[in-house]
Amino acid sequence: MITVKYNTQAGYFVVLVLVFGAIFLTLISSLVGFIFVEQRVGLAKENREKALQIAEAGLDYYKWFLAHFPNDTTDGTGTVGPYVHQYDDPEGGAIGSFSLDVTGNEQCGVLSSVDIASTGTSDADPSFKRTVSGRYARPSVAEYAYILNSNVWAGSDRVILGPYHSNGGIRMDGTNNSLVTSAIQNWSCTSSFGCSPTETVEGVFGDGTGSALWQFPVASVDFVGITTDLVAIKDLAQSFGLYFEPTARGKRIVFLPDGTIDAYIVNAVGSVWGYDSTDGWNRDYHIITNDTFIGNFPVPSDCRLIFVESDVWLEGTIRDSVTIASANLIQPNVDTTIILNGDITYVSSDGSSGLTAIAEEDVLIPLLSPSDMLLNGVFIAQNGHFGRNHYTTSGSYKVPSDYTSYVIQDSLSITGTIVSNGRVGTKWTSGESVVSGYLNRVNAYDRNLVSTPPPLTPYISSEYKFIEWREE
Repeated sequence: MITVKYNTQAGYFVVLVLVFGAIFLTLISSLVGFIFVEQRVGLAKENREKALQIAEAGLDYYKWFLAHFPNDTTDGTGTVGPYVHQYDDPEGGAIGSFSLDVTGNEQCGVLSSVDIASTGTSDADPSFKRTVSGRYARPSVAEYAYILNSNVWAGSDRVILGPYHSNGGIRMDGTNNSLVTSAIQNWSCTSSFGCSPTETVEGVFGDGTGSALWQFPVASVDFVGITTDLVAIKDLAQSFGLYFEPTARGKRIVFLPDGTIDAYIVNAVGSVWGYDSTDGWNRDYHIITNDTFIGNFPVPSDCRLIFVESDVWLEGTIRDSVTIASANLIQPNVDTTIILNGDITYVSSDGSSGLTAIAEEDVLIPLLSPSDMLLNGVFIAQNGHFGRNHYTTSGSYKVPSDYTSYVIQDSLSITGTIVSNGRVGTKWTSGESVVSGYLNRVNAYDRNLVSTPPPLTPYISSEYKFIEWREE
């Protein structure tokens, strides 16, 4: 008999070689596939990034174009877009292109801003498109919670949300969540600002908790530059908006939620003694005792501009974006005031509702104001000040007994911007005691009005810039 012996070890070795060879080939194949996938992903990311950079180059191009041709929204073609431009790499020639959609936004026939959408593509892979959009405009006063042209004291109860600037000195004892800036290095703080004896202090000082955001000195805001051309507003209102002729006492304007206004002639007013930091004790004539209804008026949709050639009492709920100005341009020695007669609120909080109120002299909250007052808008006291006068319940200047409950009120919430040539004040103290005004005050700038301010809202700079940028 013949016996056959098998080499089992060699068989096992062959099996192991085959198994590990298969595993190795699988790993190599996976690794190669992974490398190719990563390469494709990397190329895709690179081409997407190129497309984004080219799209941004489109925005920069049109910014340059508008600097040379400020009112041209057709890319020099005179026709409707989109406008396509080749994008060249200085070292490698053409690498892609951007396509521009340009829309000019007009208010009362005046170009106010330009919306630019730029879509970029890379020649390496045109399937990847990136679109960025920007709004190109001059920055308005709505970028601030406050712009002041004098020394100011923000009390410990104050909560200020948004940039706060003064060309004078600032005592900041309140709470701020944004920059507080003064245009001066030092100033003389007197007893009127809580310093006794008078002392020289830094541009911004005080017991506020946000001192890390205090900056001084910074460039001053040109108050002459931001004052509005009231003659131009009057002309536009007479041509396209609403114009109200002068009357002895003034007008009362009530904004209605349907986008119209009710207008009244003020026939008679009562007066009380009030004190302000500029004029001292004087009679203010802010209490309406008799008025006559003129009519209900729609504010023209193509020019939401109202001009009143006398004092104005304002209140109501605003649906659209409206500017109202009060000035007497007929009598050169008469300066008018806006009295905030009641709450001013918005129908919408998405930016479609807005108010800019411009007074030739003061913007004032009267004695007979709501206990918890809500104000929305940009309020500009062009030559005077914003505030609520000091009223008293004792002495020779005391208010009538029927009005004593109005002297001290609870809360004042302002969403928007205060622009005041003179010192502001809505709370008056004697020692540690509040003697007049609002006990609690909150101010917050309105972010929606930064990009879409009401018609002819004053600018803080003549230089155009992108005030909004986003990728779509």
